[in-house]
Amino acid sequence: MTDRTARRDAAAFTPRVLAELLRENARHPWKPPAAGPTGALAHDVAHGLDITVALGHPRRVPEDRLRLLLDAVTPRSLRFFGTDLTGVQLRAQDLDWSLGEETPVYGEAQDLLLVLFGRRLPPGRLNGGPEGHRVPPTLVA
Repeated sequence: MTDRTARRDAAAFTPRVLAELLRENARHPWKPPAAGPTGALAHDVAHGLDITVALGHPRRVPEDRLRLLLDAVTPRSLRFFGTDLTGVQLRAQDLDWSLGEETPVYGEAQDLLLVLFGRRLPPGRLNGGPEGHRVPPTLVA
């Protein structure tokens, strides 16, 4: 929707008008709630992935955004999302990142981000786990 809206606006307005519209909103007093700009990015990335994963769309979140969000995970955020990593270490297959201890569970970084945000993934998106390469059932749908 955002892409369609941007393309519609780009077709409807001149570059000068588009620049003026951006300037008008540059000092808007709205600020992202709770976790500031990183929280706002997390919100957009997670909900975008909620949609694309469910549809089987091969969306790729840029690595710089993934790293920022993965590095921002805290015990408090895990509790907020109800994510229990007891006995599990999440390890990204596509970049150098891991979190947790004990038995590794492997997946793409953006899938692991969804797990950290309390989402359950479709089967086959993660591998590994404590029971003879079984992914813990709390991590998959």
